[in-house]
Amino acid sequence: MNPTRRPLASLAVITLAALAAHTRAHAQAPLTRAEVVAQYEEAVRSGDILAPGDSGLKLNELYPDRYPKPAAAPALTRAQVVAELQAAVRSGDVLAPGDSGMKMNELHPQRYPAATAVAGKTREQVRAETLEAIRSGDMPAAGDSGLKMNELYPRRYAKASTQKATVARTAVAAAADTADFSVTRSQAPK
Repeated sequence: MNPTRRPLASLAVITLAALAAHTRAHAQAPLTRAEVVAQYEEAVRSGDILAPGDSGLKLNELYPDRYPKPAAAPALTRAQVVAELQAAVRSGDVLAPGDSGMKMNELHPQRYPAATAVAGKTREQVRAETLEAIRSGDMPAAGDSGLKMNELYPRRYAKASTQKATVARTAVAAAADTADFSVTRSQAPK
């Protein structure tokens, strides 16, 4: 690989990782106050909170006799365990003998069927997202600050956010005009 292209590839990988982390972080809805209080009360009841002091243990680990035992996971039947083992042996998803720590399908990939790839985004979609992130500054800045470029240099990317807002307003207005036209047309006398 050409050494002058490595920084660009690294930047693309970092940008995609940041976008994935950002998407995962916003995929979960924020908890309400009542949910947080309920989770805290459950943690206190089960002793799943840190004990005071420097031990680093939870209360249920420090005083196991004071708290209820966690419910055991339902056990699998013998037939289910055998079926899982046979499936793992067929796919090579079992440890290889010896000290390598590798699975059989990693050690001898030609002996096992290839894993099915999950359909992801096309190259064009990834490229468009990366270019948009670069344009809007929605990518990590260099260094250990943990900030994005648009947070570090807000005036540099103010135009991009203004353009994005303008495009969004235009799209909403166009959709509203289309909806008004269809309502007006359907109400017109025949």
